[in-house]
Amino acid sequence: MQDMQWSCLEFGSLSGELLYAVLQLRTAVFVIEQNCAYQDMDGYDQAAVHVTGHLDGKLVCYARLLPPGSKYAGANIGRVITAMKFRGGGYGRQLMSVAIKYCHLHFSGEAITLSAQQQLEDFYLSMGFVTVSEPYMEDGIPHIEMLMNWPG
Repeated sequence: MQDMQWSCLEFGSLSGELLYAVLQLRTAVFVIEQNCAYQDMDGYDQAAVHVTGHLDGKLVCYARLLPPGSKYAGANIGRVITAMKFRGGGYGRQLMSVAIKYCHLHFSGEAITLSAQQQLEDFYLSMGFVTVSEPYMEDGIPHIEMLMNWPG
């Protein structure tokens, strides 16, 4: 496995080129690959911390972290993506580890929520999240709410 270069950046610190790459990857996965027409740019990106993972200068992993109170009571990890050709290499697990660590360091004491695609429930369970809802439909895809409480 190659070494991923990780960054955690607030919206104002994203270059135009990086923002374009993020939106391009989100569209490629959530709109085209999943055949789901929805409004990806939902007004929360400006308040978010954007976790990016690059290999050889190419964006291959991404997650959006919302601080407590911006959309949910606690912190939220969303828009979790690994580019298709890099899946299965452990990068998604690395991405979630970076995102969780950031939340614990910067949103200390707050629970972390996920609105997870149901097909990824086992993956998120393995990362320490617990399922806290029945399945529901979001943009035509089955989802579940998941939660990770701050230890202690």
